[in-house]
Amino acid sequence: MTHRSHKKDILFKKRRARVTPFSFDTAVASVFDDMIRRSVPGYEEVIAREAQLAATNYIPGTKVYDLGCSNGNLEAAMAREPQLHDAVIVAVDNAPAMLQFFASRALNTQAMRIYPLCMDICDVPIRNASVVVINFTLQFIRPPAREGLLAGIFDGMVPGGILLLAEKTDHTNPEMSRMQQDFYYRFKKENGYSELEISQKREALENVLVPETVETHLARLRRIGFGPADQWFQWFNFSAFIARKC
Repeated sequence: MTHRSHKKDILFKKRRARVTPFSFDTAVASVFDDMIRRSVPGYEEVIAREAQLAATNYIPGTKVYDLGCSNGNLEAAMAREPQLHDAVIVAVDNAPAMLQFFASRALNTQAMRIYPLCMDICDVPIRNASVVVINFTLQFIRPPAREGLLAGIFDGMVPGGILLLAEKTDHTNPEMSRMQQDFYYRFKKENGYSELEISQKREALENVLVPETVETHLARLRRIGFGPADQWFQWFNFSAFIARKC
């Protein structure tokens, strides 16, 4: 059994006099599971398949890194994969509130060793990694710092290792970008969010979450040295990628 927060996300339901920048504080951590399920299309599918990809590509004696681990949903999925039962998992997040929820989970990890770290993922030394996962986290890193972060990850991976990356994305074509956004807001409305909630959340994320195009992500990965690199999942403006270090 795992502990998950079942509180409903009503953080932006009431009109605010001033919308402050979004942060992963205690209020967000307490409703995170509801928020991400209703805000990120395909989230549970991405987590489930990433756990399977991690299990398939894990090399015994190496490490698995989850950079931006939030409350441990990926670790819960990986715990169900027999190939990972003896793995060392380094789970990193810079939000203490998220890690507190992570710590409250009762994960059936068997021999899996999980080491939570509260620190900036840009400061984490990657060593002897066969699997590195970054889920909906790179988008919160300043764009000029993203290539350096990924290059450091590449350097710390063993040959044959994989990077799994999931992100909100943008489109190079303005018309297509607007269409993707429209369908995303439709998705949120279908999941019970009001126009006010959507508007205030969007304002809170302005200049905090900065998406990039699919082409930008893939070009960067290949420039760093990953190959092959591919997009394996897309729902309008949400994408997941896999890249291998040969």
